[in-house]
Amino acid sequence: MSIILQNVTKFYKSAQAVNNISFTLNPGEIVGFIGPNGAGKSTTMKIINGYIPQTVGKVTVNGIDVLENPVDVRKNIGYLPENNPLYLNMYVKEYLLFVAGLYKMGENKHRRVEEMVQLTGLNAEYKKKIGALSKGYRQRVGLAQALVHDPSILILDEPTSGLDPNQIVEIRNLISEVGKSKTVLMSTHIMQEVEAICDRIIVINKGEIVADGTSENLKAASDIKQTIVVEFDKEINATALAEIKDVVSLKKHENLWLIETTGDVDIRPLVFRFAVENNVTILSQQKKEKKLEDVFRELTK
Repeated sequence: MSIILQNVTKFYKSAQAVNNISFTLNPGEIVGFIGPNGAGKSTTMKIINGYIPQTVGKVTVNGIDVLENPVDVRKNIGYLPENNPLYLNMYVKEYLLFVAGLYKMGENKHRRVEEMVQLTGLNAEYKKKIGALSKGYRQRVGLAQALVHDPSILILDEPTSGLDPNQIVEIRNLISEVGKSKTVLMSTHIMQEVEAICDRIIVINKGEIVADGTSENLKAASDIKQTIVVEFDKEINATALAEIKDVVSLKKHENLWLIETTGDVDIRPLVFRFAVENNVTILSQQKKEKKLEDVFRELTK
C-alpha cells in the first residue's frame, strides 16, 4: 500500500484540527481530497509528509512509519504545498538542479532536470528567473521540483489555485499524465477538476472523514436523489407543491422553482398533475443533473 492512515488525530494546543481519521491510498490512484477551508486537508497532508507530527495514530508511506523515518518517507513523496514556496531570485534550471542536489542524485540530476523541463512545459522559460514567471509557470516549476527525484507518491495542495482557465486545463492534463504511474493525493476546491481527473474522492469536514468513494458512488449515496426546475406562468400554492411525494426542499426565484426530492421516482408527472389541479401553466420543466458540487454542499453544510 502507498499510504495508510490509522486513527490519526492532530491537536494544535487545545484546538483539534483532525479527529480520528483513517484511509488508505493504493498505488496508481489519483485521489481528490476535498473539504471546506479549515477542514483539515493541509494538516493531513503535512502529517503524511512528516512536516508536522500527528498527536495520536499511525501513518505509513510505502511501509515506512512517518514518525520513525521522516527522511526516508520524504524520498518517496513529491510535495507541492499550497503557497508553492520558491526562490524567486534563482533561475528555473538553477533551482531544479539545487532541489535535485538535495536529494543527492549525483550526475543523474542533469538528465533528470532536462526531463522535468520537457515534461512540465518549461522549455521556453527555464532560462528565466522564477520571479519573472507568471503564476501558471511558477506552478509548473513547483510540480517539476516535486517530481525531480521520481517519487512514487505526489501530494498536491491546491495545485491550480489562482490560475486562469487555460492554465488550469494545462496543469490538470499534466497531473493526469503523471498520475498514470504514481499515487496522487490532491486537494482542490474545483469540483469539475475532481470529477475530471480523480479516480476516488475523500471528503473531510471539521477534521473528520465524511465520505470516501468515486464521484458516482457519492452522488448515489446522497440524500437528495433528484432536483426538478420548473417555471410556472403565475404564483402557485407552495404548500400544495411541497406535499408532492418525497419533496424535501423548495426554492423560488420569481416564477422559477427548484424542487429537491429524496425519492428515485421521477416526479415531473406529479408536478404536471399539480399544475392542472391548480389551474397554472408549466412554461418549462427539466430534471437537473446532480453535480458533485451539490453533494459536497450536503456533506459539509
